[in-house]
Amino acid sequence: MASSFRAFLNSPIGPKTSHFWGPVANWGFVIAGLVDMKKPPEMISGNMTTAMCIYSALFMRFAWMVQPRNYLLLACHASNETVQLYQLSRWARGQG
Repeated sequence: MASSFRAFLNSPIGPKTSHFWGPVANWGFVIAGLVDMKKPPEMISGNMTTAMCIYSALFMRFAWMVQPRNYLLLACHASNETVQLYQLSRWARGQG
């Protein structure tokens, strides 16, 4: 087990690289979006939510194309895309 952990620690996607810490930091966007679901739709910025959707879509492609593939980043941005699209739908319904 120690050798498996050591292999992960020193791998190209391990915690010594940005392939690990970038996605970990980006989970904050997902958490913020989930927390914002309790807020009224009038507080949602349509422009910012649209920008977050575009941002996550672009970074999903990046995570898929980069070598080695960054599945943690892909999962993070797929989750954020889902949350932000839901928020965008709430904003659109609130606009009438």
